[in-house]
Amino acid sequence: MLTNEAYKPINCDDYDSLELACQKHWTLALTLKSGEQLKAKAKDILSRKNVEYLTVEIAGETSDLRLDHIASFSHPDLGTVVVSESD
Repeated sequence: MLTNEAYKPINCDDYDSLELACQKHWTLALTLKSGEQLKAKAKDILSRKNVEYLTVEIAGETSDLRLDHIASFSHPDLGTVVVSESD
C-alpha cells in the first residue's frame, strides 16, 4: 500500500507487545484501521524512512504492515491490545 500520509508513532507499551510477539513468533489476530482482519505470524519490526512496520507471514508470504495502520491485535498469551498513538 503506497501512502503519503504522515507516520504517527504508536504507544510504547503497544510497541513492546508487538516486539514480544515477534520474539515468540506468535500468530496474531490483527484488525487494521481499514477494517480488514487477518491472522499473521509476527516476524520482525523494522523502520524505513522514519516509518515503522511489522513484518508478518501470511500463508507463507511475507509482508509489512505500517504500525499506525493496526487498530488492534490479540493472542491468547497477550490478550487484546487496542493500539493507540504515542503522546
